[in-house]
Amino acid sequence: MTAGHSDLGLLDHLARGSLGWLDRERESFRLPPDVTTSADPNLTLKPLGELAELTQLIGVLHPLDEIRLTARGLFAFAWNETGDGELFADLIRAEPFATYPVELYGVFARAGLRHAEVDGLLRTTTRLCGWRVAREDHTRTLGVLNAERRIGLRQHADFSAVLALTGLGRLAEPWALDRKAAYGVTHDVFHLTDWGRNRQRLSPELAGYLRLWLPAWLENWLDEQLWDLAGELLAVTACLPKAPYDPAAWQRLADVQAADGSVPQRGAAPASGDPGALFTACYHSTLVTAFAAALARIASDDARSAGGRAGSCESESAL
Repeated sequence: MTAGHSDLGLLDHLARGSLGWLDRERESFRLPPDVTTSADPNLTLKPLGELAELTQLIGVLHPLDEIRLTARGLFAFAWNETGDGELFADLIRAEPFATYPVELYGVFARAGLRHAEVDGLLRTTTRLCGWRVAREDHTRTLGVLNAERRIGLRQHADFSAVLALTGLGRLAEPWALDRKAAYGVTHDVFHLTDWGRNRQRLSPELAGYLRLWLPAWLENWLDEQLWDLAGELLAVTACLPKAPYDPAAWQRLADVQAADGSVPQRGAAPASGDPGALFTACYHSTLVTAFAAALARIASDDARSAGGRAGSCESESAL
């Protein structure tokens, strides 16, 4: 099933509302002074990197000007927070074998934002033996390989070989997929397709596996009210070639979006008046909602364009 005009309106409403909330929450993404020393990167750099990754895509590919402009503003904000890339030089000098500075820098490098010193450091550190040590988390390794490709570095391992070791690559038993494994599969897809930009990188076998089991997984996690994972599964659905559209699932996600545009990670938004607690409980799921809605909108537009071309060919053949 493809999205109709009312469905496109719902997708745009979700994306617009989510990005509006994220834009008003910019201060919560701002990096603290101790970001390179004692601050927890999972609470500082990770949110900023996620903001950059997903708004860069939305800012380039979404068909609506207003949504693209908001996303581009957030992406520019994220780059500015890194000191136009200087932050990554500090992080790499402090932790030459840490992967997260490379993964984050790769987001900006893909958009053409570079820092000469960072590029020089990475040419050295990624050639060291310590960088090529195998990592236990194969999904994370895919992310590192994707970052190396974006930056223009030689990949330290074969992408296809690593993919074959992941939950997606092994076509893991779908009935045994727990929450951690489900997030692993979503990110296997994101790294393989470059976050939905290249859906054709999904092989027919992998696409068929996902197309068969995504509806059941999605229904399960929607029933569990884990909106963050449901949003990621909707994004994965939009990454499929000839992506299907599930209006009921999208409506359930839309029903939990608050009037201010935020989407809670799980269940209902916290009743606490603590702004920090609200941000932590909502930022990722709200960002994922904007991302998934954008991918679904793009997939729908692609399907309509393909249908129009097919119709034109048929008309010409009939003449």
